[in-house]
Amino acid sequence: MDQDLVSRAKQGDKDAFTSLVLRHGDRLYSVAFRILRDTTRAEDAVQQAFLTAWRELRRLRDDDRLEAWLYRLLVNTCFAELRHTRRWQPGLRVVTDREVGPSTDDTQVSVALRDELERAFRRLSGEQRAVLAMHHYLGLSGEEIAETLGISAGTVRSRLHYARQQMRAAIEADSRAAAAGELA
Repeated sequence: MDQDLVSRAKQGDKDAFTSLVLRHGDRLYSVAFRILRDTTRAEDAVQQAFLTAWRELRRLRDDDRLEAWLYRLLVNTCFAELRHTRRWQPGLRVVTDREVGPSTDDTQVSVALRDELERAFRRLSGEQRAVLAMHHYLGLSGEEIAETLGISAGTVRSRLHYARQQMRAAIEADSRAAAAGELA
C-alpha cells in the first residue's frame, strides 16, 4: 500500500502524501518526543521532517524503504533541534520510598519511577536517545537502526551500551542524593 502512495506522491499527488503523513505521523511523533522530551519541539521536528520528505521524495530510491528514510530524516531533524536549542531541565526532585510510603497507591509509585527514568533519559546525548528510542520503542534491531541512521552496527551497539550505563549511573546518583537528603 505504501509503495503505491509513495509512487503517486513522487508524481506530486498531495492526497497520497497526506495519506503517508497520516499513516506514519504518530509513530514519528513518538520517536521525536522520546528524543527531544518536549511536545512542541517534537511536533516541530515531525513537521520539518515531513516538509523535507515532501521536497526530497523524488530522491527516495527504494519506495519500500520509506519508513526507514522518514526515521532518518526525523532523527537528523531532532539532532539539529538539540544542537540549536538549549536543553530544558525540569525542576523535578527525587521522590524517595519514605516520601511515597506504603500507604500510597501504585499510580504514585509509577509516576515517581517514570520521573526518575525521565531525569536519567534527559542526561543522555541526542544520539543515545535516538538509538534507545528506536531499539526499545520501535523494536528495531541494531542492524536496522544502523541502516536507518547511516551508522555502523558497532556504533549502534556502543551507543546502546553507554546509554544504558549512563542511565544506570544517573539513577544510582539520584538515589544516593535522595538518601543523603534524608540523613541531613
